[in-house]
Amino acid sequence: MKTDFNIRLEKLNEDYKKLISRKNERIEPGNGIFHRYKYPVLTGDHAPLFWKYDLDPKTNPYLMERIGIHAAFNAGAMKLNGKYVLAVRVEGNDRKSFFAIAESPNGIDNFKFWDFPLTMPETDNPDTNVYDMRLTKHEDGWIYGIFCSERKDPSAPAGDLSSAVAAAGIARTYDLLKWERLPDLKARSQQRNVVLHPEFVNGKYALYTRPQDGFIDAGSGGGIGWALVDNMEHAEVKGEKIINLRYYHTIKELKNGEGPHPIKTSQGWLHLAHGVRGCAAGLRYVLYLYMTDIKDPSKMIAEPAGFFMATEGEERIGDVSNVLFSNGWIADDDGTVFIYYASSDTRMHVAVSSVEKLVDYCLNTPADGLRSAASVESLKKLINKNLIL
Repeated sequence: MKTDFNIRLEKLNEDYKKLISRKNERIEPGNGIFHRYKYPVLTGDHAPLFWKYDLDPKTNPYLMERIGIHAAFNAGAMKLNGKYVLAVRVEGNDRKSFFAIAESPNGIDNFKFWDFPLTMPETDNPDTNVYDMRLTKHEDGWIYGIFCSERKDPSAPAGDLSSAVAAAGIARTYDLLKWERLPDLKARSQQRNVVLHPEFVNGKYALYTRPQDGFIDAGSGGGIGWALVDNMEHAEVKGEKIINLRYYHTIKELKNGEGPHPIKTSQGWLHLAHGVRGCAAGLRYVLYLYMTDIKDPSKMIAEPAGFFMATEGEERIGDVSNVLFSNGWIADDDGTVFIYYASSDTRMHVAVSSVEKLVDYCLNTPADGLRSAASVESLKKLINKNLIL
């Protein structure tokens, strides 16, 4: 005779297997630039049952969740051993984030977490929270993970338990299993959004930075920065220039930041970034694209106006609503691009495009004229062309 414990466990296993084996469905007709997919590729429910439950009926007779897994989002991405691999920010019910690796055979569904979360070594000043890892396979042979390392602000007034300081944590690996922690990036400002360029530039490592005066506000930080550092073992930003600026009354007036490392194309480096503005509902995060010169990745050559992707439908709702964020994409050898993005700090999605389409979008979409009148002129030009056809 089956016990209540066994009946409940069978049901949990049945539902879990259905979830992780569910076939994803492309949403038609799309916008000609990319296709979204119907189901999130990862959620908190994708965490293995043996992460959440003590499966011993003697110590957990009611089969209660012992460790709550709340969300899975903001994942770095890369191809490894023929699999589509995500370094996922997993958040527990205790609000602590950690990294875990999930892989898929096709990049759009059947993502499954590895048995154990990633063990990230700590520095002499332990992180309170770590999150939002970018993965870069660098030409030096290492896979680097750069992420936000958050700690309580030691200068906060007594009783202030929310003020924080951010630094760019750096680690490296060959296999995503065993990691070597390097010292945090040294910089004059807070850096919670740093991305490593995949190639050497003038014999140095190149970083996309985001200088901020505070943990939340960019303040005098002008946008996405560019910095060259001598080595990653003791990386230090001694000088940086802003290569992608913030502007008034745009999608990135409050702050902006590089997403994953850029994709190299024959016509330039293709960049995915996020832009943030304030509105009556709070902060609104969207994704946008730009391109830089193939020989000089710090020189912008194209940037379409407005957002490339914004929240739609259920994506709008979550722990931090109206947010899209991406720190991972994968370009296959055939030119297919898998864009992994999180919605509202809650779940992971995929959208699929191609290098050819994304470059076309960047090079042939009007730039932001920064005034309503300029937007009207761009629209009139397109209308006139189409009416003549």
